[in-house]
Amino acid sequence: MLLQGLRVVDFTAYIAGPGAAAILGDWGADVIKVERPEGDAMRHIFGDLKTDLGANPTFDVDNRGKRGIVLDIGKPEGREALARLAAEADVFLTNVRPASLKKYGLDADTLRAANPRLVYAVITGFGLEGPDAHKPGFDVTAFWARAGVAAMTAPKGMDPFLLRSGVGDHTTSLATVSAILAALYERERTGEGRLVQTSLLATGVYVMSSDLAVQLKFGRVASARTRDNPINALANFYRSSDGRWFVHNPRGSGGGWEAFCQVIERPDLITDARFATGKARRENAKALTEEFDKGFAALPFEEIARRLDAADLVWAPVQTPADVAADPQAEAAGAFIEIDDGQGGTTRSIAAPARFPGVDQTRRPPSPKLGEHTREVLRELGYREPEIEAMIAGGAAAA
Repeated sequence: MLLQGLRVVDFTAYIAGPGAAAILGDWGADVIKVERPEGDAMRHIFGDLKTDLGANPTFDVDNRGKRGIVLDIGKPEGREALARLAAEADVFLTNVRPASLKKYGLDADTLRAANPRLVYAVITGFGLEGPDAHKPGFDVTAFWARAGVAAMTAPKGMDPFLLRSGVGDHTTSLATVSAILAALYERERTGEGRLVQTSLLATGVYVMSSDLAVQLKFGRVASARTRDNPINALANFYRSSDGRWFVHNPRGSGGGWEAFCQVIERPDLITDARFATGKARRENAKALTEEFDKGFAALPFEEIARRLDAADLVWAPVQTPADVAADPQAEAAGAFIEIDDGQGGTTRSIAAPARFPGVDQTRRPPSPKLGEHTREVLRELGYREPEIEAMIAGGAAAA
């Protein structure tokens, strides 16, 4: 694989950090997940899914294929083992608060002094500088709320709502992988690693950059609108006679206008004075939406789909999670991957969103049990068996 030979120390918890490390692992890196004795919170945050349901797919999707060790950095032996691991690594990835890392001698300056080639990647809620850099942050607080995503997503007059689990985190995972790979490329030229940082806040701002660029330039941005009162009736959701929703997106402001009217056999709308120009359609978008609603409500979904495709219009069905799981195009796009279940079979999970034809990963080892590889990794670092057992007996490590 592309990153074979790269060693990544994953000293993170929750989703954004583990997700970034999992992608690097999918692409061939040897990822060592370092957990505190209590384990990553995602092992427990939704209740004990493994006990209640026999599996914890939320944890598995971000931790598949890693080797897992347990070290207690509150104990000198645990800190020393983590520092030794970083000294032999290419990447040290963490979302532990910087003040704690500095307290225990695991900050970027200290670890990079021992290993100048180390790429030290930090994920935070709000960045490493500024008045709120010290604050904890989750995707719903730093990415969704503070970055403006929630306000710009909720239609005007509607209360804000929570996003689904991990949306901001996994977007930040992708940003973090990009930053790490850029630093590794620089290291190929200079021989030196560097500190890189990403944050949920900055990622959220970037995700909304098309709107926020307008805000920065003009001091205001249009609010989102409800479906029945859109800015453009062509860029909207409609429902078929059998209750299935789809969305249409015009090419440009009016691309496909005539063809869209023909799909519902309403050529009269094209010459209707209320809709004859782009400006008129914007001014009467509510009325035009009502006409489209009536037209699509009279047709079954499969017929709508056939007509939209025949007209080469840009559209997609609104799919449920069950629909996505059964979507042959999602499968063909490489959206899924098999994870070993430890019993000779596999379970289906979500793949990293990039493909490398000829070397695509289609199957990955399972996520590690808590401390599953502690002894193995400590041996690789040069610890002798009596030292390993003493660390475990003293609580500096666990297996």
